[in-house]
Parts: sequence; structure tokens; C-alpha cells
Amino acid sequence: MRFKEQLLTLTPYQPGKSIESVKREYNLKHIVKLASNENPFGCSQQAMAALRENQISLALYPDGYSTLLREKLATFLNVAENELIFGNGSDNLIQMISRALLHPNANTIMADHTFSQYKHNAVIEGAIIKEVPTIDGEHDLEGMLAAIDEKTNVIWVCSPNNPTGTYIPEQKLVSFLDRVPEHTLVVLDEAYYEYVVAEDYYDSISLIRKYQNLIVLRTFSKIYGLAALRVGYGVANPEIIKALEPAREPFNNNSLGQLAAAAAIADQEFVEICKEKNRQGLAQFYDFCHENSLKYYPSQTNFILIDFNVEADQVFQFLLERGFIVRSGKPLGFPTSVRITVGSFEQNEGLLKVLGEFLKDINK
Repeated sequence: MRFKEQLLTLTPYQPGKSIESVKREYNLKHIVKLASNENPFGCSQQAMAALRENQISLALYPDGYSTLLREKLATFLNVAENELIFGNGSDNLIQMISRALLHPNANTIMADHTFSQYKHNAVIEGAIIKEVPTIDGEHDLEGMLAAIDEKTNVIWVCSPNNPTGTYIPEQKLVSFLDRVPEHTLVVLDEAYYEYVVAEDYYDSISLIRKYQNLIVLRTFSKIYGLAALRVGYGVANPEIIKALEPAREPFNNNSLGQLAAAAAIADQEFVEICKEKNRQGLAQFYDFCHENSLKYYPSQTNFILIDFNVEADQVFQFLLERGFIVRSGKPLGFPTSVRITVGSFEQNEGLLKVLGEFLKDINK
């Protein structure tokens, strides 16, 4: 069979080991998963109540327009309903954008250390990929501007960035957007937006009013704790949304996800509680790093990337055998670092205790 040649060079996304597989492999009874940046505090009880109290026929297709969710989200964000597009997670939106705009005669620009699915989808579409090296874990916006030419169709900007947790201040982002040509779409991926506490962070929704070539991506998988239901969304001017819609799969948001997300929006108290607990959790990791002279990136997300100055897989394996699943930095471009999701206070304490044992072992 004649598959696309570029598919032969790709490997599927590696989600990491499941809790059950680790239990079986290492004969463990208790596992703490801190690898995929999920919310350790679950989801809003209002979302759970909506799922319990509303009967949904599993024999019927979901609402292809996501009417209820669209109405609730448009009101919450103060945008028009036709400025929204929904995806099966924001990964699905990345796929749509790539399918709509990338091809062998186009190029796309991204940071060299950022979310892997930008490059993955660009490879599938056969586009030319321009990776601009990050500077101290941050996007080099000037370098990205310098890489633009008449064939640049998409620029990917991840802020806060995965896997470093760094963000782009408002002044730098606005200066960047001012100089991007109108024919080039800027994708501003804000999967971790709700965790940000930086005072000089921008209001991305207001930016779509000024920049007609900007789309903002967000998700209900992170702070809202609905990762299992896969609901993401994009916000842009109606012309961009209209152009992308034909690339969207029909019924790509399931009924349960639409219902839970619509209810979750109403519970912003839950969001604020999770945000505060996350900052407290990050402080636990910062203190540990300072005490042990470990380098890390200050994070605006619910994860932290720590450099242990040893093979990343060695740290990963040590933790795995003791019941903690984290993410090795090796496939992320950081061969001596691990990315750790911020858990509950107790989960963090347990993991940091094991990491302390690891450091003692390697320093003997």
C-alpha cells in the first residue's frame, strides 16, 4: 500500500505508562500519576452533577453544533457564538488547522522545544518545518519573525509553553503580532491559561479583536479536570472559524463532554481553588530545588521541568519503580530533566521524599 512517505518517519504519540500497567509490572498497590498534567483535584462537582442528572441517549449522535456549550462559553468569554470552534481536545484543533493550512508548498514556524503535535501534524501534511531554538526555555519571537517568508502559513506560539512552563509577556507578544504578515495565521495555544498568575500576561481574547490572523486555543482537559471527555475550543474572528469548519470532523465533541464542560464553566470557584493549590504545590518543588541546587524553569502551569544533571530516564525509572509516574525529558528535548505534574500536597511530599532518596544515591 502507498502510505504517505512522511508517515514512515513518524512514531505515534507516546502517552506514557498507565496506572494499571505500572501496578502489574512492578507489583505495586498504589500509584501516583504525575506525568500528563492532569488536575489532581478532579473536576467540578457541578460537572459531575450534570452528568448524573441528565439522561443522554448513547444511540444518538451528539449535537454537532455544541449548542449549549457554545452558548455558555460565548457568554462567559464575552464573544460571539460564531467566533468559537470546538475540538475533541485542543489536539484536534491543531489537527484541523494543519489540515486546512499546511501542504508541501507551505512552511510553518514553531519553537524547537514546544508541544510535539505542532510538528507531528506538519510532517503529516508534508509542510516545510522551521524550528526556532528557544532561549532559556522561552520562545525566541524575534527569531521566529526572521524565519517568516511568503510561504509561511502558520506560526505556533505556546504560552505558557509545554514542556518548560514559561510564558510570553504582553509587551513582547503584542510587538510580535504587530509584525506578523496578515496572510500568516498565528496559533496561540493556551492550554494552561487558567493557571497563569503573571501580572504581565495578556488578555488573548481581546487580542483577536485587533489581530485578524490570530486564533486562541484552550481546553477543558487541564484545570477543569475533564481530560477523559476531550473538549477543546478555539476563539478567532468569524472568517477564520468559517474557513476551518470544513476541516472539522462531524460530531467531534461527544454529548457527555459538551454537558460537563457547560456545567464546569459555571463553577469558577473550583477553578480558583485549583489555581491556588497549584501555586502552593509549585512552591513545594521550588523549595526542594533550592535546597538541592537543582535548576528548573519557573512555571506558569501545573507542571515543572527540573534538571537533575543525569540521564532523564534514570530519574524516571527510579520514580516509576517506587510508584510515581512522571515524564522523562528525553523525548521532549531535555535529556537530563524530568517534567513533573504538580499534584496534591500529599502527592508532592511523597514524590519529593523519593527524589531526595534518588539524590542521595547518586551523590554517594
